[in-house]
Amino acid sequence: MKKIAFSILLIISVLSGCQTNKPTLKVFSWGAYIDTTVITAFEKEYHCKVIYDMFESNEAMYTKLLSGEKYDVLVPSDYMVQRLIEEEALLPLDYDLLPNASGIIPQLMNREFDPQNTFSVPYFWGNVGLIYNTKIVDQKDLSQGWNILRNTKYKSQIYVYDSERDAFMVALKALGYSMNASNTVQLDEAYRWLKDLNSTMDPVYATDDVIDNMISGNKAIAMVYSGDAAYIMAENPDMAYLVPDQGTNFWVDAMVISKDATQIDLAHKWINTMLSPEVAELNSVFVGYSSPIQSVYDTLKDTEFEGLDAYTPRLDNPKDEVFRYDEHVKLIISELWVKVKALN
Repeated sequence: MKKIAFSILLIISVLSGCQTNKPTLKVFSWGAYIDTTVITAFEKEYHCKVIYDMFESNEAMYTKLLSGEKYDVLVPSDYMVQRLIEEEALLPLDYDLLPNASGIIPQLMNREFDPQNTFSVPYFWGNVGLIYNTKIVDQKDLSQGWNILRNTKYKSQIYVYDSERDAFMVALKALGYSMNASNTVQLDEAYRWLKDLNSTMDPVYATDDVIDNMISGNKAIAMVYSGDAAYIMAENPDMAYLVPDQGTNFWVDAMVISKDATQIDLAHKWINTMLSPEVAELNSVFVGYSSPIQSVYDTLKDTEFEGLDAYTPRLDNPKDEVFRYDEHVKLIISELWVKVKALN
């Protein structure tokens, strides 16, 4: 009996050792940004363990990195990619290990935040616009663009996305300025625009909860990201999406490898897997955001997301911009945003 018991313990020990010896890939990305079956399949394919942590904002991600937490793969937005590059916090990508990158939509590559895509490849992309209830909003009012958010006809009927960067983008664009404005006079004017909105419109500040609320038809208008708009429209046929002609934030969330990565080869395998047409399609259908893979994007816009213009963000408006990282401006708008919301 003792020999049998010893043998069983030996087997358990060996199996436990094998489990422990599996390489572990640490990924840090946005919440609800992946079909979770993809993680399981990746672990099985590459005999590894994936720790998949999630963040709610680029700033929250950055703060966690500053605390000493280390990851292999990160999924920051464009301006944060720029910041991480400037701070030498990323490793250059080995494109020999990323053959699926050849399928990326050309217009998404070589953007200002990483001109040669030395450090990043797109994961999802889109813009910011307004989702509105066609049963409530007068079509004639849509010509007001971003200024419809200050139309008192819709008082107490709007959601404003609780993001200082996106809120100031809206105000600056409504005023005819660049969303990357650094002129203090323009920033102060944007502050007054937002302060007036806050005091006259009784807005509700929301983040991801805006999705379910707009599906339920709880408000008439909401600032949203295009992928969220596509999902809302799919669930509620009364909803439509407007991207004002004044311009908006064209954004790219990208995959990068941290300089602290311990699983560099496995990190490349992860990125390459995310860029495969099969996985990219699973993720795009699950999340609702636009795929960076040309073949997947072309297929889904005519099938799963047919008729949902939020899935096909425009690429041709010269007034649309990508955020640039500017620490000085960030501090200014952070302080002003606190003042705006303090009035609520």
